[in-house]
Parts: sequence; C-alpha cells; structure tokens
Amino acid sequence: MGRVSDVLTHLPEARPALTADEIDAAAKRIADIIEPTPLQLCPRLSQLTGAQVYLKREDLTVVRSYKLRGAYNLVVQLSEPERAAGVVTASAGNHAQGVAFACRAMGITGRIYVPTTTPKQKRDRIRVHGGEFVELIAVGETFDAAAAAAAADVRRSGATMVPPFDDTRTAAGQGTIAAEILDQLDTTPDLVVVPVGGGGCLAGVGTYLRERSPRTGILGVEPAGAASMTAALIAGTPVTLPEVDPFVDGAAVRRIGKVPFDAVSGFGGRVVSHASLPLITGTEYPPGAGSFRVLQVDEGAICTAMLDLYQNEGIIAEPAGALAVTALLESAPEPGSTVVCLVSGGNNDVSRYGEVIERSLVHQGLKHYFLVDFPQEPGALRRFLDEVLGPDDDITLFEYVKRNNRETGAALVGVELGERSGLQPLLERIARSPIQCERLEPGSPAYRYLT
Repeated sequence: MGRVSDVLTHLPEARPALTADEIDAAAKRIADIIEPTPLQLCPRLSQLTGAQVYLKREDLTVVRSYKLRGAYNLVVQLSEPERAAGVVTASAGNHAQGVAFACRAMGITGRIYVPTTTPKQKRDRIRVHGGEFVELIAVGETFDAAAAAAAADVRRSGATMVPPFDDTRTAAGQGTIAAEILDQLDTTPDLVVVPVGGGGCLAGVGTYLRERSPRTGILGVEPAGAASMTAALIAGTPVTLPEVDPFVDGAAVRRIGKVPFDAVSGFGGRVVSHASLPLITGTEYPPGAGSFRVLQVDEGAICTAMLDLYQNEGIIAEPAGALAVTALLESAPEPGSTVVCLVSGGNNDVSRYGEVIERSLVHQGLKHYFLVDFPQEPGALRRFLDEVLGPDDDITLFEYVKRNNRETGAALVGVELGERSGLQPLLERIARSPIQCERLEPGSPAYRYLT
C-alpha cells in the first residue's frame, strides 16, 4: 500500500500548473460563489507594532474559512464521469465544509472523513452546508487517520478524491486570496503572513505574490506542535512527523503535501526561530525577491491571540485562524511597513474556550501547578494560604492526588498569579515554608499527566 499522500494526489487527468495565471482563472471560476472577503485595517495591532496592519477576513466567508476557495475550484473542474462517481475527501473540518458546500451547490454526492477530535461545531456545519448530498464519517484521532480512510474509500468505490491541500487546483483556489489582497490595497504590501497546515494556502498565496508582487515578503507560520513545513524544509523533502498536538486542528497535519512543498521550496527562504528573527523587513532573500520565511509559534501564544482578537476586535477566530496574528505579535515588523495577516478561519466551538483560556494563562506565565504534600492535620491548608500565597494569587484547582492514612497527603494545586512577576516571590515563599511543594514544569511528563 502506498503512502496516503500518494493516493490523495493521484487523479486520472492532468492538472493545471500552479501559476499566477491559473490562480487568476480560479478567481473567475469561483466568482459566482465566493464574494471577496474584507481587508480591514486593525488599529490595535498597528499601534502595537508600528506597522500598518491589515486583517484579511477569511473567517467571513459562507463557510467561515478560506477553504471553500480551493474546494470549489477543484470540484467545478471535474468531468461528468468524475462527478457521477461522487467525491470523497478527508479534512480536519474547514475543507470539509467547503466540499460540502460545493457538493450541494452542484448536486454532487460526497463522503467526508474527519477525525473524531474535530470539534462538534465544525461537524454540525458540515452537515448544514452539505445537507442530503453528503455523508459525514468520523474516524481516528488525527487528520492522517481520516485521510487513510478516505483513500481506502476511493480505492474501494472509484469515487473522486478532493484533496484538502495536495493538488494544484486546491492550491490555486487558495491563491485567490492574494489576488484579492493586491486588488484591495492601495499600495504594495511589504509582508503577508500566512498560516500553514498542509501547505496549500501558502503555496497558492506565495506563488501569486512571487509572480505579481515579487518584492512582497512572505511569512508562513505553523503551530509548534505540528510543524510539518518546517520539518520538510529542513529535510529537503516532505517528512511525516511522529506525533502532532491536535489542538490547532485546522493546521495539525503530520505531513505537508508534495504539491505545496514543491511550490514553497522554490520560493527560496529559510526556517527561523524567534532568536534569529529580531526583525521582519523587506530584505531581499533571494536577491530580487521579497523575503520568505517560516516560523513556529507556541499553542499558548495562539490562544492569547485568539482571546485578544475576540475581546478587542470582536473576531471569533479558531486556533488556526489566529496563527498569522500570533506570528506578527511574536516578531517585530518594520515600523511603517504594510503588513497583511490572514485570519484563515472562525469555526471555533465555544466549549473549547476553557482550554483556550488555560493555555493562554500558562503561556503568559500567570498559571502554575504544584504538587503540595500537606500535613494531615487541622489548619494545614490555612497555613499554606497565609504563608505561601501572595495577596493577588488565587487557587484555581485543588485536588488530592492520593488519599491514604499517612501523615501527609499530596494535592495538585493550581495557582493563578495576579501578574507574571509574582512567580519568583511565590517560589521564594515556597522555599521558606515547611510544607513540601514541587512545581510542575510545563511540558514535563508529570505536568501532562496530572493537568
């Protein structure tokens, strides 16, 4: 059996090349279905960075993400025999909504495979957009498991695969975002920040900018827990990550597609860390072209950006939808430059906000966990509160790990600080206290197991 990516990319007819001309053609194909999304100046981010920051609001499409562009551009080009065979796709949720919408719009039947971890909100929207034309099948815990099931379906049924990113037609549809940006701006953008999952959007947007606005810099950004593009650029070929953090579900892909990698690797550029990215400028890399770089951002930082977008701009961004803004805040754009951040999706389940807030607090250094060995005697908890906690600190979790008849009992204690600088004084008070207390380091096995 071949790799899933091999099956996903195999289609019987020759595909159009991924070029700016093909992206312009895609824009004409989807014009009757997808209206241009707003490009909005963001005063808060502009003030924070010193740049003119615009948000490309792909969260305002009918399916609340840019994925409809690529899905519709591919499906509308299928031959009559391919349409008659029905379509199959695998998706973390947003591409699935695009395919479902396209199926109902064109009267084509489809089977859509998603991971069991796909938020309920996304699954519900898939059913709404597809109606009677689509069947939704949840299988496995990752996109790759869903992709394997979709590939098996194609082999078994002869249906037509609609790849979520590893196809030039999908990538060309996503590239129409760049065509709109250039049409909507009065000036040439200095930098466009693009989220990266499977790589189709970066390939399409990057291809268009390289040809139509070659001095525009491109920053691809992916979650640290699913950095498949970074791994591919370092290895010189797509590689399969041993595991991914599924939290940023719209970008949690173990292996980027070959089509995106071929396009992106041809841009010229490098993988950067925060330490090597003190400033994003218009520096030519390679000579004669705008810079191209790929950056990873922490999932906790993504959560903070999500909450800030909601509280300040009223934008409901899903984790992948906040990737570009996160990268902007984690770096330093050149003052006075024109920057566009792609808000790629807004399909966020409200039930996830508890975890979003938790991850944000941990990232900001405001939430910490400790194992406290309390003496089994009256007043032990009161002594901990009086001697250890500061006046602005709160206990947000108290849970005995194990109860027995020993003289002490271990409890998991979550502490939320009033401000980040309160951690060191807290640790000093812990060191002076006779109560045994161990801090759980984020990312450690004990931290993951207990929290």
